[in-house]
Amino acid sequence: MKKNAAIFLDRDGTINEEVGYLDSLDKLVIFSSAFEAIRLINQSGLKTIVVTNQAGVARGLFGEDLVETIHAALREALRRNGALIDAFYYCPHHPTEGAPPYRQACDCRKPAPGLFLRAARELNLDLSASWMIGDRYNDIEAAHRAGARGVLVKTGYGADALSGEGPDAETPAGRPDLIADDILQAVRLILGGRT
Repeated sequence: MKKNAAIFLDRDGTINEEVGYLDSLDKLVIFSSAFEAIRLINQSGLKTIVVTNQAGVARGLFGEDLVETIHAALREALRRNGALIDAFYYCPHHPTEGAPPYRQACDCRKPAPGLFLRAARELNLDLSASWMIGDRYNDIEAAHRAGARGVLVKTGYGADALSGEGPDAETPAGRPDLIADDILQAVRLILGGRT
């Protein structure tokens, strides 16, 4: 069976505004450009997959139920605007914060590639034909470690990352293949390169 290609999307700072910890549904503000960007992915035939670290669960700031509620609200807002997320994958862990089972070194917290590898197994994905769009170098590193390519966007932490002031430093594995102003420009660059 032919494998699918995907565009993986970070959530906070890429699809919606970065607010620190998204610990309330009231704080969910979706970038207007995300609706068109995700519609374009859908129209291209690529899978649209969200991969997000949610260490606020490990830190006890909110539970997995809130993560699921936010994903349901995001899915519904996108659906109302003609856009579809095929799947959501998140990591609730942190290596040093919180209590077990959430305090652990895992293979799913970006920059580890576990979420990508799980999605590839479950959705029959060709990671070498897939891309990641995110606002941090660890998003790009995770994609590279999984065999995909990555676009760093200047929204969220992206502009700070590019200036050397972001929460994570660029590593050779985290060097972006492309840089874009936002999710919409990133999607256009990826899809333009495929035609």
